[in-house]
Amino acid sequence: MARADLLVSLIRSGSRGDQAAFRKTAEALISEEREKGHGILADRLLNSITDNQPQAIIIANKSKSDLFYERIPQRRLETLLIPQVVYSQVTELIEEQHRADLLHAHNLCARNRILLVGSPGNGKTSLAEAIATELMVPLLVIRYETLIGSYLGETAARLKQVIDYAKTQRCVLFLDEFDTIGKERGDTHETGEIKRVVSSLLLQLDDLPDYVVVIAASNHPELLDKAVWRRFQVRIELPLPTREQISQFVTLMTNKSKINLGYAPETIAKKLLGTNFAEIEEFCLSVVRRAVLTRQTENAKTITAEMLGQWQKRFNPTIGVDK
Repeated sequence: MARADLLVSLIRSGSRGDQAAFRKTAEALISEEREKGHGILADRLLNSITDNQPQAIIIANKSKSDLFYERIPQRRLETLLIPQVVYSQVTELIEEQHRADLLHAHNLCARNRILLVGSPGNGKTSLAEAIATELMVPLLVIRYETLIGSYLGETAARLKQVIDYAKTQRCVLFLDEFDTIGKERGDTHETGEIKRVVSSLLLQLDDLPDYVVVIAASNHPELLDKAVWRRFQVRIELPLPTREQISQFVTLMTNKSKINLGYAPETIAKKLLGTNFAEIEEFCLSVVRRAVLTRQTENAKTITAEMLGQWQKRFNPTIGVDK
Protein backbone atom coordinates (compact mmCIF):
# COMPACT_ATOMS: atom_id res chain seq x y z
CA MET A 1 0.00 0.00 0.00
CA ALA A 2 1.35 3.44 -0.95
CA ARG A 3 2.34 5.79 1.85
CA ALA A 4 -0.47 8.22 1.01
CA ASP A 5 -2.99 5.37 1.21
CA LEU A 6 -1.54 4.29 4.56
CA LEU A 7 -1.93 7.79 5.98
CA VAL A 8 -5.51 8.05 4.72
CA SER A 9 -6.33 4.64 6.17
CA LEU A 10 -4.71 5.59 9.48
CA ILE A 11 -6.74 8.76 9.84
CA ARG A 12 -9.96 7.09 8.69
CA SER A 13 -9.66 4.18 11.15
CA GLY A 14 -8.69 6.56 13.97
CA SER A 15 -11.67 8.83 13.35
CA ARG A 16 -14.01 5.82 13.33
CA GLY A 17 -12.52 4.43 16.51
CA ASP A 18 -11.59 1.19 14.73
CA GLN A 19 -8.69 0.21 17.00
CA ALA A 20 -7.82 -3.01 15.16
CA ALA A 21 -7.58 -1.30 11.75
CA PHE A 22 -5.71 1.63 13.29
CA ARG A 23 -3.07 -0.65 14.80
CA LYS A 24 -2.70 -2.71 11.62
CA THR A 25 -2.18 0.40 9.50
CA ALA A 26 0.22 1.92 12.03
CA GLU A 27 2.30 -1.26 12.07
CA ALA A 28 2.45 -1.23 8.25
CA LEU A 29 3.64 2.39 8.36
CA ILE A 30 6.28 1.50 10.96
CA SER A 31 7.50 -1.41 8.83
CA GLU A 32 7.82 0.89 5.82
CA GLU A 33 9.87 3.43 7.78
CA ARG A 34 12.15 0.70 9.11
CA GLU A 35 12.76 -0.63 5.59
CA LYS A 36 13.82 2.88 4.56
CA GLY A 37 16.41 2.87 7.32
CA HIS A 38 14.50 5.32 9.52
CA GLY A 39 15.01 3.22 12.66
CA ILE A 40 14.67 6.02 15.19
CA LEU A 41 11.39 7.22 13.67
CA ALA A 42 10.11 3.64 13.50
CA ASP A 43 10.93 3.10 17.18
CA ARG A 44 9.21 6.35 18.18
CA LEU A 45 6.10 5.39 16.22
CA LEU A 46 6.10 1.91 17.77
CA ASN A 47 6.44 3.32 21.29
CA SER A 48 3.57 5.71 20.63
CA ILE A 49 1.14 2.89 19.87
CA THR A 50 2.34 0.45 22.55
CA ASP A 51 2.95 2.79 25.49
CA ASN A 52 0.19 5.33 25.03
CA GLN A 53 -2.71 3.25 23.74
CA PRO A 54 -5.71 3.31 26.06
CA GLN A 55 -6.24 0.08 27.93
CA ALA A 56 -9.99 0.57 27.96
CA ILE A 57 -12.30 1.98 25.33
CA ILE A 58 -15.14 4.15 26.60
CA ILE A 59 -18.36 2.78 25.21
CA ALA A 60 -21.06 5.28 24.43
CA ASN A 61 -23.82 3.16 25.93
CA LYS A 62 -23.12 3.14 29.66
CA SER A 63 -25.37 0.15 30.33
CA LYS A 64 -23.14 -1.93 28.06
CA SER A 65 -19.92 -0.63 29.57
CA ASP A 66 -21.20 -1.75 32.97
CA LEU A 67 -21.46 -5.32 31.66
CA PHE A 68 -17.98 -5.66 30.15
CA TYR A 69 -14.86 -3.70 29.45
CA GLU A 70 -13.13 -3.46 26.12
CA ARG A 71 -9.39 -3.10 25.78
CA ILE A 72 -6.58 -3.29 23.27
CA PRO A 73 -4.55 -6.45 23.96
CA GLN A 74 -0.76 -6.19 24.25
CA ARG A 75 0.55 -9.69 25.04
CA ARG A 76 2.06 -11.64 22.13
CA LEU A 77 1.69 -15.39 21.63
CA GLU A 78 5.44 -15.97 21.32
CA THR A 79 6.01 -14.58 24.82
CA LEU A 80 3.94 -17.36 26.44
CA LEU A 81 5.41 -20.61 27.72
CA ILE A 82 2.77 -23.10 26.58
CA PRO A 83 2.96 -26.74 25.44
CA GLN A 84 3.64 -27.27 21.73
CA VAL A 85 0.29 -29.00 21.24
CA VAL A 86 -1.51 -25.94 22.65
CA TYR A 87 0.55 -23.61 20.47
CA SER A 88 -0.39 -25.67 17.38
CA GLN A 89 -4.10 -25.63 18.26
CA VAL A 90 -4.09 -21.87 18.76
CA THR A 91 -2.08 -21.02 15.64
CA GLU A 92 -4.38 -23.18 13.51
CA LEU A 93 -7.42 -21.30 14.78
CA ILE A 94 -5.69 -17.95 14.22
CA GLU A 95 -4.88 -18.93 10.63
CA GLU A 96 -8.50 -19.91 10.04
CA GLN A 97 -9.64 -16.52 11.31
CA HIS A 98 -7.16 -14.63 9.13
CA ARG A 99 -8.18 -16.67 6.06
CA ALA A 100 -11.89 -16.89 6.80
CA ASP A 101 -12.81 -15.53 3.35
CA LEU A 102 -11.22 -18.56 1.70
CA LEU A 103 -13.13 -20.89 3.99
CA HIS A 104 -16.37 -19.02 3.28
CA ALA A 105 -15.80 -19.49 -0.45
CA HIS A 106 -15.95 -23.24 0.21
CA ASN A 107 -19.03 -22.96 2.44
CA LEU A 108 -16.94 -23.45 5.56
CA CYS A 109 -16.70 -21.38 8.74
CA ALA A 110 -13.61 -20.53 10.73
CA ARG A 111 -13.61 -22.03 14.19
CA ASN A 112 -14.39 -19.36 16.77
CA ARG A 113 -15.17 -21.02 20.11
CA ILE A 114 -12.39 -21.99 22.52
CA LEU A 115 -12.69 -23.49 25.99
CA LEU A 116 -9.66 -23.15 28.28
CA VAL A 117 -9.53 -25.32 31.39
CA GLY A 118 -6.95 -25.75 34.11
CA SER A 119 -5.93 -24.71 37.58
CA PRO A 120 -5.77 -20.99 38.46
CA GLY A 121 -2.58 -19.18 37.53
CA ASN A 122 -1.65 -21.35 34.55
CA GLY A 123 -2.09 -18.65 31.90
CA LYS A 124 -5.69 -18.87 30.66
CA THR A 125 -6.22 -15.10 30.73
CA SER A 126 -2.80 -14.46 29.18
CA LEU A 127 -3.54 -16.89 26.35
CA ALA A 128 -6.90 -15.22 25.64
CA GLU A 129 -5.19 -11.83 25.42
CA ALA A 130 -2.46 -13.22 23.16
CA ILE A 131 -5.04 -14.66 20.76
CA ALA A 132 -6.74 -11.25 20.57
CA THR A 133 -3.37 -9.64 19.89
CA GLU A 134 -2.57 -12.06 17.05
CA LEU A 135 -6.01 -11.49 15.54
CA MET A 136 -5.50 -7.70 15.90
CA VAL A 137 -8.94 -7.24 17.45
CA PRO A 138 -10.17 -5.76 20.75
CA LEU A 139 -10.69 -7.96 23.81
CA LEU A 140 -14.09 -7.80 25.50
CA VAL A 141 -14.03 -9.05 29.10
CA ILE A 142 -17.28 -9.85 30.90
CA ARG A 143 -18.01 -8.15 34.25
CA TYR A 144 -19.85 -10.83 36.21
CA GLU A 145 -20.54 -8.52 39.15
CA THR A 146 -22.97 -6.56 36.95
CA LEU A 147 -23.95 -9.33 34.51
CA ILE A 148 -25.60 -11.49 37.17
CA GLY A 149 -29.00 -10.00 38.03
CA SER A 150 -31.38 -10.73 40.88
CA TYR A 151 -34.61 -10.64 38.87
CA LEU A 152 -36.13 -13.36 36.72
CA GLY A 153 -34.65 -13.33 33.22
CA GLU A 154 -32.36 -10.38 33.97
CA THR A 155 -29.05 -12.26 33.60
CA ALA A 156 -30.07 -13.87 30.31
CA ALA A 157 -31.16 -10.48 28.94
CA ARG A 158 -27.88 -8.86 29.93
CA LEU A 159 -25.90 -11.72 28.41
CA LYS A 160 -27.78 -11.25 25.14
CA GLN A 161 -27.00 -7.53 25.26
CA VAL A 162 -23.27 -8.25 25.53
CA ILE A 163 -23.26 -10.79 22.71
CA ASP A 164 -25.36 -8.52 20.48
CA TYR A 165 -22.73 -5.81 20.94
CA ALA A 166 -19.91 -8.27 20.19
CA LYS A 167 -21.58 -9.13 16.88
CA THR A 168 -21.13 -5.57 15.65
CA GLN A 169 -17.35 -6.01 15.17
CA ARG A 170 -14.49 -8.47 14.89
CA CYS A 171 -13.43 -9.13 18.46
CA VAL A 172 -12.54 -11.69 21.12
CA LEU A 173 -15.20 -12.11 23.82
CA PHE A 174 -13.58 -13.49 26.97
CA LEU A 175 -15.67 -15.23 29.62
CA ASP A 176 -13.42 -15.95 32.59
CA GLU A 177 -14.73 -18.17 35.40
CA PHE A 178 -17.14 -19.55 32.83
CA ASP A 179 -18.66 -22.05 35.24
CA THR A 180 -20.45 -19.04 36.80
CA ILE A 181 -22.98 -19.02 33.94
CA GLY A 182 -22.35 -22.37 32.21
CA LYS A 183 -23.27 -24.67 35.09
CA GLU A 184 -24.75 -28.11 34.63
CA ARG A 185 -28.52 -27.76 34.32
CA GLY A 186 -29.07 -31.08 36.07
CA ASP A 187 -27.53 -29.78 39.30
CA THR A 188 -30.31 -30.04 41.87
CA HIS A 189 -28.72 -27.27 43.95
CA GLU A 190 -29.13 -24.69 41.19
CA THR A 191 -32.23 -22.56 40.67
CA GLY A 192 -34.42 -22.48 37.59
CA GLU A 193 -32.94 -19.08 36.75
CA ILE A 194 -29.47 -20.58 36.22
CA LYS A 195 -30.99 -23.21 33.94
CA ARG A 196 -32.64 -20.48 31.89
CA VAL A 197 -29.29 -18.63 31.65
CA VAL A 198 -27.56 -21.78 30.36
CA SER A 199 -30.30 -22.40 27.79
CA SER A 200 -30.04 -18.79 26.62
CA LEU A 201 -26.25 -19.07 26.47
CA LEU A 202 -26.45 -22.14 24.23
CA LEU A 203 -28.74 -20.33 21.79
CA GLN A 204 -26.44 -17.29 21.77
CA LEU A 205 -23.36 -19.40 21.06
CA ASP A 206 -25.09 -21.20 18.20
CA ASP A 207 -26.06 -17.87 16.65
CA LEU A 208 -22.61 -16.25 16.79
CA PRO A 209 -20.92 -15.28 13.48
CA ASP A 210 -17.46 -16.77 13.05
CA TYR A 211 -15.74 -13.35 13.17
CA VAL A 212 -16.56 -13.17 16.90
CA VAL A 213 -14.14 -15.42 18.77
CA VAL A 214 -15.47 -16.58 22.13
CA ILE A 215 -12.93 -17.77 24.68
CA ALA A 216 -14.29 -19.28 27.88
CA ALA A 217 -12.04 -20.19 30.81
CA SER A 218 -12.89 -22.40 33.76
CA ASN A 219 -11.04 -23.64 36.82
CA HIS A 220 -13.82 -26.18 37.41
CA PRO A 221 -14.72 -27.81 34.08
CA GLU A 222 -16.56 -30.59 35.89
CA LEU A 223 -19.29 -28.05 36.74
CA LEU A 224 -20.02 -27.15 33.13
CA ASP A 225 -23.15 -28.33 31.39
CA LYS A 226 -22.47 -31.14 28.88
CA ALA A 227 -24.27 -29.22 26.14
CA VAL A 228 -22.00 -26.23 26.79
CA TRP A 229 -18.93 -28.44 26.28
CA ARG A 230 -20.18 -29.47 22.85
CA ARG A 231 -20.48 -25.86 21.68
CA PHE A 232 -16.69 -25.34 21.79
CA GLN A 233 -14.77 -26.61 18.76
CA VAL A 234 -11.37 -26.17 20.46
CA ARG A 235 -10.86 -27.43 24.01
CA ILE A 236 -7.50 -26.71 25.59
CA GLU A 237 -6.18 -27.84 28.95
CA LEU A 238 -3.38 -25.75 30.39
CA PRO A 239 -1.38 -27.95 32.77
CA LEU A 240 1.05 -26.90 35.48
CA PRO A 241 4.38 -25.76 34.01
CA THR A 242 7.12 -28.34 33.55
CA ARG A 243 10.55 -27.97 35.12
CA GLU A 244 11.93 -26.72 31.80
CA GLN A 245 9.15 -24.13 31.48
CA ILE A 246 9.73 -22.92 35.05
CA SER A 247 13.43 -22.54 34.28
CA GLN A 248 12.64 -20.52 31.16
CA PHE A 249 10.17 -18.37 33.08
CA VAL A 250 12.65 -17.66 35.88
CA THR A 251 15.25 -16.72 33.25
CA LEU A 252 12.81 -14.26 31.68
CA MET A 253 12.01 -12.73 35.07
CA THR A 254 15.67 -12.33 36.04
CA ASN A 255 16.59 -10.85 32.67
CA LYS A 256 13.77 -8.36 33.01
CA SER A 257 14.68 -7.33 36.56
CA LYS A 258 18.47 -7.58 36.05
CA ILE A 259 18.78 -9.15 39.51
CA ASN A 260 21.19 -12.04 40.13
CA LEU A 261 19.17 -14.55 42.15
CA GLY A 262 22.32 -16.46 43.10
CA TYR A 263 21.02 -19.81 41.86
CA ALA A 264 20.84 -21.32 38.38
CA PRO A 265 17.29 -21.15 36.97
CA GLU A 266 17.31 -24.96 36.70
CA THR A 267 17.94 -25.25 40.46
CA ILE A 268 15.11 -22.87 41.29
CA ALA A 269 12.85 -24.72 38.86
CA LYS A 270 13.52 -28.00 40.68
CA LYS A 271 12.48 -26.43 43.97
CA LEU A 272 9.34 -24.78 42.54
CA LEU A 273 8.11 -27.75 40.52
CA GLY A 274 4.39 -28.24 41.13
CA THR A 275 3.50 -24.55 41.34
CA ASN A 276 1.76 -22.45 38.69
CA PHE A 277 3.05 -19.50 36.68
CA ALA A 278 1.32 -16.93 38.89
CA GLU A 279 2.98 -18.36 42.00
CA ILE A 280 6.38 -18.54 40.31
CA GLU A 281 6.07 -14.92 39.21
CA GLU A 282 5.19 -13.87 42.76
CA PHE A 283 8.19 -15.82 44.11
CA CYS A 284 10.58 -14.06 41.70
CA LEU A 285 9.08 -10.65 42.44
CA SER A 286 9.36 -11.26 46.20
CA VAL A 287 13.07 -12.00 45.84
CA VAL A 288 13.58 -9.00 43.58
CA ARG A 289 11.81 -6.65 45.98
CA ARG A 290 13.90 -7.83 48.94
CA ALA A 291 17.10 -7.64 46.87
CA VAL A 292 16.37 -4.04 45.91
CA LEU A 293 15.47 -2.98 49.43
CA THR A 294 18.53 -4.65 50.98
CA ARG A 295 20.86 -3.64 48.13
CA GLN A 296 21.76 -7.21 47.23
CA THR A 297 21.03 -6.90 43.53
CA GLU A 298 24.49 -8.19 42.54
CA ASN A 299 23.93 -11.49 44.33
CA ALA A 300 20.64 -12.28 46.05
CA LYS A 301 21.52 -15.90 46.89
CA THR A 302 20.83 -15.49 50.61
CA ILE A 303 17.41 -13.98 49.93
CA THR A 304 16.58 -16.61 47.32
CA ALA A 305 17.50 -19.43 49.72
CA GLU A 306 15.35 -17.93 52.47
CA MET A 307 12.40 -17.45 50.11
CA LEU A 308 12.75 -21.00 48.78
CA GLY A 309 12.68 -22.32 52.32
CA GLN A 310 9.50 -20.39 53.11
CA TRP A 311 7.96 -21.35 49.79
CA GLN A 312 8.56 -25.06 50.12
CA LYS A 313 7.19 -25.20 53.67
CA ARG A 314 3.82 -24.29 52.12
CA PHE A 315 3.88 -27.48 50.05
CA ASN A 316 6.12 -29.93 51.90
CA PRO A 317 7.45 -28.99 55.36
CA THR A 318 9.90 -31.93 55.34
CA ILE A 319 11.91 -30.64 52.36
CA GLY A 320 15.01 -28.62 53.13
CA VAL A 321 16.87 -26.12 50.99
CA ASP A 322 20.59 -26.40 50.22
CA LYS A 323 22.38 -23.09 50.55
